[in-house]
Amino acid sequence: MERVFGLLSWTLSRVLWLSGLSERGAARQPRIMEEKALEVYDLIRTIRDPEKPNTLEELEVVTESCVEVQEINEEDYLVIIRFTPTVPHCSLATLIGLCLRVKLQRCLPFKHKLEIYISEGTHSTEEDINKQINDKERVAAAMENPNLREIVEQCVLEPD
Repeated sequence: MERVFGLLSWTLSRVLWLSGLSERGAARQPRIMEEKALEVYDLIRTIRDPEKPNTLEELEVVTESCVEVQEINEEDYLVIIRFTPTVPHCSLATLIGLCLRVKLQRCLPFKHKLEIYISEGTHSTEEDINKQINDKERVAAAMENPNLREIVEQCVLEPD
């Protein structure tokens, strides 16, 4: 009987380990999410500000801590970005959100759902802007505007 329990215990621990549910698998999971978050950050940090000659990283509009990645299932991830406009009345916050979305939709190498928000309490109209930059129809309409598309393209262009 003891041998049966030992075999059962070993089999169960193997199954849990292979499925990623064991302690070793659980410890690996946060590291994978951190790596994916850094991958996202590396893509967005070089986006240029629409008004200034600086990157969003240089202006501290985006930081490593503003990126969160959660696993939805084995192949899909939820990417959450919380950016901070330079001033509470920034007129280009929507455009910055659009640049973030366009760059990540084009460049992320893994399947993802993307949510972009203004950091809570950092903009006077954050709720309205959050709705705009997370509405697929509004984003598509904005990208149909040739002037707006040109600005976005300049902002997301990789530096040499």
